Amino acid sequence: MISTQNISLRYGGRALFENVTVKFTPGNCYGLIGANGAGKSTFLKILSGDLEANKGDVVITPGDRLAVLKQNHFEYDEYTAINTVIMGHKRLYEIMQQKEKLYAKADFNDEDGVLLGELEGEFAELDGWNAESGAEILLNGLGIDAEFHYSLMKDLENSQKVKILLAQALFGNPDILLLDEPTNHLDLASVRWLEEFLINFENTVIVVSHDRYFLNKVCTHIADVDYGKIQIYVGNYDFWYEYTQMTLRQAKEQNKKAEAKKKELQEFIARFSANASKAKQATARKKLLDNLEFADMPASSRRYPFVQFKADREVGKEVLRVEGLSKTIGGRKVLDNISFVIDPHDKVAFVGADSIARTTLFKILVEELEPDSGTIKWGVTTSQAYFPQDNSQFFEGLDISLVDWVRQYSKDPLETTVRGWLGRMLFSGDEALKKANVLSGGERVRCMLCKLMLSGANVLVMDEPTNHLDLESITALNEGMINYKETLLFASHDHQFVQTIANRIIEVSEDGIIDKRCTYDEYLEQLDEAKLRKQINEVDTEED
Repeated sequence: MISTQNISLRYGGRALFENVTVKFTPGNCYGLIGANGAGKSTFLKILSGDLEANKGDVVITPGDRLAVLKQNHFEYDEYTAINTVIMGHKRLYEIMQQKEKLYAKADFNDEDGVLLGELEGEFAELDGWNAESGAEILLNGLGIDAEFHYSLMKDLENSQKVKILLAQALFGNPDILLLDEPTNHLDLASVRWLEEFLINFENTVIVVSHDRYFLNKVCTHIADVDYGKIQIYVGNYDFWYEYTQMTLRQAKEQNKKAEAKKKELQEFIARFSANASKAKQATARKKLLDNLEFADMPASSRRYPFVQFKADREVGKEVLRVEGLSKTIGGRKVLDNISFVIDPHDKVAFVGADSIARTTLFKILVEELEPDSGTIKWGVTTSQAYFPQDNSQFFEGLDISLVDWVRQYSKDPLETTVRGWLGRMLFSGDEALKKANVLSGGERVRCMLCKLMLSGANVLVMDEPTNHLDLESITALNEGMINYKETLLFASHDHQFVQTIANRIIEVSEDGIIDKRCTYDEYLEQLDEAKLRKQINEVDTEED
């Protein structure tokens, strides 16, 4: 078990946490949520001991082992993938190293023998004989093939390092597991494997994630970081959201009624307080006024942008025809003879393990790249707006305010109009005068969404639009894309995002495409059924 007692942390004059006392118990998975800047990752660092609070204590049950998902992809460059995973259990790895040194000693003595016996005993207690096989199971589950298990970390791709560091955190059945954005950069299969792992994990998990589907799938509790406090709710993310929204509505309704009652009492008192015959009634109403209760509604750090896409004109019968599209990037053919037709009002999610293939396809569709072969033909009534995964070209080196940045894309250049658009995206007052070249990742994304809303396009092409956004912004964008009446082509790793928006799934791979007119969950079910049939056929073939 891990708990905090009166934890407080201040940066300058700002209190990030104030007297936080919470308890995280075994057998539960806690989703740590809150707006960007609320202190989620900071709180995990306090729990892990990487950051010291100004006041208060972190208490861990004696003997419990705590594991943390590391973020530095270069920390283990000189170690093999297997050893990097095993290093997740620090004491076990130390014993393995000590044993290796003792067995290699040329002048091995009795004292060494006693020490070795003690180490072997502890090694067995920690299930050391199964360490390598346990590490291999984790790596295989996360999609790291056996050929890479003994490769040095520095020789592996970043996508592989992410999975290996995750396997390191999961290794050895830790008593307390701290995970900060574990699904970032994971492919679909790895995310699904991790979901199953955490569902079956019997110890304590505290996880930060912007993936609502993931939080709904794995969490038994939600730890909400807001108002400088942490409040724990039983249930998953959707339950927390519905409960808090209902509570907020009830508080607003209570205050609305209380305000009306207050006005009524004040009017009576003002009217009859000088009237001798009504003096008693006026006094009674003063008491009622003094005792009138309003629901406490502290200012939340959560802010929801307003996202609404409207097309200037409806799309015609022909939207897009792609025929025989091929493209090679860096010597690798990422698109091979791709063909498909997009119909009016299609909302198509492009999925697949190869993000380069999807991004390349989108860049060709918006004419930022030329295909090696094949054609694309947009309908004459279409107008396209593109949300790129890498938006740096729109901001870097631009020493202009956000007002001037948005003005570039607005049909109405008046500052009041431009500021109105910025206000929708949570840039109000002096925030609208920020320089474009100093924005955070989430702020840039909100600006790009503003640009798309101003475009009036009837076809939106969006490559990972949820990257860098907090849950509140993702929720607002999700609703905006659901309500958009025209055509959407998009890619996202957010399961709930894809499931609630797309009516068609196109999987892009080196081998071509799989095109299904269905929801994302239906597509995944079909995928699972196909894999099962393949496994059965392989078994039947072996038996024959």
